[in-house]
Amino acid sequence: MEYKIISGNASIELAKQIANELGVELSEVKVGRFSDGEIQVKIVENVRGKSCYVVQSTSTPVNENLMELLIISDALKRASAKRITAVVPYYGYGRQDRKAEPRVPITARLVANLFATAGITRVLTMDLHAGQIQGFFDIPVDHLYGRSVLLNYFKSKKLKDVVIVSPDAGGVERARSFAKHFSADLAIIDKRRPRPNEASIMNIIGKVKNKTCIILDDLVDTAGTLTKVAEAIKMEGAMSVFAAATHGVLSGDAKKKIQDSCIEKLVITNSVPMLKDDLTEKIEVLSIAPILAEVIKRISNNESISALFFN
Repeated sequence: MEYKIISGNASIELAKQIANELGVELSEVKVGRFSDGEIQVKIVENVRGKSCYVVQSTSTPVNENLMELLIISDALKRASAKRITAVVPYYGYGRQDRKAEPRVPITARLVANLFATAGITRVLTMDLHAGQIQGFFDIPVDHLYGRSVLLNYFKSKKLKDVVIVSPDAGGVERARSFAKHFSADLAIIDKRRPRPNEASIMNIIGKVKNKTCIILDDLVDTAGTLTKVAEAIKMEGAMSVFAAATHGVLSGDAKKKIQDSCIEKLVITNSVPMLKDDLTEKIEVLSIAPILAEVIKRISNNESISALFFN
């Protein structure tokens, strides 16, 4: 089946890389704004009967990028596209996945409902904050992993005496899998979060003294937790500290915190778009375009996707 690669404004560069990997042209879509700020979309090419892949991370500004994705999908549905797959490397609102206190929403579920309402028939996303979010969707979800890209990067560095550090108990499975494929030891940080976007380090479980530590997480937002974890393990005698995450949200003064920290290098992917001017010498960005392109090919050919990723 012929397929079309379409991009919103959030992920144009990533979409171009995916199209290049697939050997196709990026389909032309006009996404603009009316004078009052409403989003205006026009699908320039004929998509009738086509399988369409809309590449759009719902990262900052989250609401703008989310609405763009929904409106583009609605336009494709009304233009008689046969299938509409939302390629959402970073799923915004993914951290609002449960009622942590009374009278709060489960916004991750609301967004999942909006996807289906807009006409999206499949979701292709990467490293959801909680894997259970897949169950919020009534349409197929392909949950991909960025850790294979990160793993290849660190293996190429030939680091010695490596310990993989999970910054919290919730990330232990992720860190354990990474450590297994790296043949490395595992350490866990026991922390308490007194308020949102603020963390206090309480205890380090595992040996980090005289080790090369890689802090592994799904995303880095304000970098408060990350830099405090780095400082804590450095004080415990770690020889060097690296950090890795699939999603580099890096909001507020996160980049400055990382630059001023003891972290030697933060390695992230381009699931969240970042301007070159925003990069510092301590931040390295790896491309997930080859993974996404391969998955798109496999979906189109009805082939297995799970074979691409380790457990």
